[in-house]
Amino acid sequence: MLKQTLISGLLLLLVLSGCAEQNWRTASRDSAGIAPDPSVTREAVLQVYAASAWGWRGWFADHTWLAVKRKSELTYTVYEVIGWRERRGLPVLRIETDIPDRFWYGEKPRLLADRRGENAAALIEAVELAAHSYPWPRTYKAFPGPNSNTFIAWIAKEVPGLDLDLPFTAIGSGYVD
Repeated sequence: MLKQTLISGLLLLLVLSGCAEQNWRTASRDSAGIAPDPSVTREAVLQVYAASAWGWRGWFADHTWLAVKRKSELTYTVYEVIGWRERRGLPVLRIETDIPDRFWYGEKPRLLADRRGENAAALIEAVELAAHSYPWPRTYKAFPGPNSNTFIAWIAKEVPGLDLDLPFTAIGSGYVD
């Protein structure tokens, strides 16, 4: 019994210490240097990213988002769902001009899809329509969803030409099935 209690205590200590490695307020939100520079790249670009979720959730789950740049645009539009926005009375669905490949609170993003040129241009229009028809723009639930991965799965379902396979770690992506 004592051995089990000690093991449980050590596991709890490991979990808690793993959650406090960095402060989300000071964690990097800089560009990871993955997205093409829009001042140089004239063609349309559509990219889907994933990064480990914040804190202990990152041990097994990812946050996913999508970034687009239409032909000749000098900025990217980022499409994502962010849960904390709900607590502030904001829609969880966020569509804004932003850095496309920014670190997710200290976690470097991975590129899941990269579409360019005319193919990307056609997909961007379909993504825009799908994003605005997302059924849960003001609702967030980490598990089973709807969450950030539910949103990207919704886009993939509504825009089959995107041909996107989300990783197993995209918890909540099955919410739309």
